[in-house]
Amino acid sequence: MKTYKDIVGDGGSDMVGQITEQAGRVQQRMATVKHIVAIMSGKGGVGKSSLTVNLAAAMADRGMQVGILDADINGASVARMTGAGGHQMAGGETGIKPATGHHGVKVMSIDLWLDEAGSPVVWDAPTQKDAFTWRGMVEAATLREFISDTEWGELDYLFIDLPPGTDKLPNMVDLLPQLSGTVIVTIPSAVSQFVVGKSIRMATELLQTPVIGLVENMSAYVCEKCGKEEALFPSGHVAKLAETHQVPYLGKIPFDPRIAMAADNARAFVTEHKETPAAKALLNLAERIGDFVS
Repeated sequence: MKTYKDIVGDGGSDMVGQITEQAGRVQQRMATVKHIVAIMSGKGGVGKSSLTVNLAAAMADRGMQVGILDADINGASVARMTGAGGHQMAGGETGIKPATGHHGVKVMSIDLWLDEAGSPVVWDAPTQKDAFTWRGMVEAATLREFISDTEWGELDYLFIDLPPGTDKLPNMVDLLPQLSGTVIVTIPSAVSQFVVGKSIRMATELLQTPVIGLVENMSAYVCEKCGKEEALFPSGHVAKLAETHQVPYLGKIPFDPRIAMAADNARAFVTEHKETPAAKALLNLAERIGDFVS
């Protein structure tokens, strides 16, 4: 039995050649996409996927051609939230057709390839306790295939919903070095801001990617009866966090339970409740993103 030390070169796998060829396909696919925007946090539970879905709907409602890549392999939710779940994936000689959600938003997600909704993603390995040694590499390869093999067509925006973790953006930058910008999401809690601060440093100092700005999600609760806004967490710290890291502060999005209800029912909150404070904040955020990339 040989160990890796006994193998000369790539063992005949032509791994470098395969990756080079795939990188060429990625460039071809992205040539028809005007703007690529990554939505990240570093901390889970901040409403990042809901934000992504509503931003896509807001852009599509303005007549834009929009797509979403759900880069969260183990916690994918975009297909269900956009109504694209259950779509029968079809492949051809030139690639795979993405699913279509509400407002015509094109969607690619690992959930679209699972046998049944709610199935966990389990990588093929002799034992699952050993899979951690190469799981990250396989997940990155899966995302590379999604990008290189999906026929996105002409898009004004491709939103990428990144999974939690400060290590996820570097992987995406390696796959898509032409990112138009990054939107970083947090909630007003101190713990979330502590982790998100690391994500900001990763994006600005280490990767030097363009940062569109920092969004304060679930900033307050608006009473339906009186319209009064009540803070859910101590306020003012997120704007200070943005100032400390010298990134734009994109504003607050108040908590609204109908956002979650809309996502559960595969509806677009931002277009069905345009007069609510949360929808107005989301529409303003979409406009600021458009101004930035333009």
